[in-house]
Amino acid sequence: MHFIINCVDKTDGGLALRMSARPDHQAYLKAHADQVVAAGPTLADDGETMTGSVIIMEFPDRAAAEAFAAGDPYAKAGVFESVTIKAWKKAYPQD
Repeated sequence: MHFIINCVDKTDGGLALRMSARPDHQAYLKAHADQVVAAGPTLADDGETMTGSVIIMEFPDRAAAEAFAAGDPYAKAGVFESVTIKAWKKAYPQD
């Protein structure tokens, strides 16, 4: 089952925390690459400033998605103001 993990960075200091934890976060995603459908940062209107993360991944259940999100180095570093997890069904494009 696919899940969307939507994370919003803290507005006060989130970017600095994000940048310091970025190498560990990228390694974490790489270690789970076989589950990743899509992943990347959300951006401010300037098209450059990172403001959060959206990750779509395959998990057997919500508990596994929650465990992944909790283990993310960004989460452990306190980057996020909020994290939401929702089940997702791909409709388009059709495979």
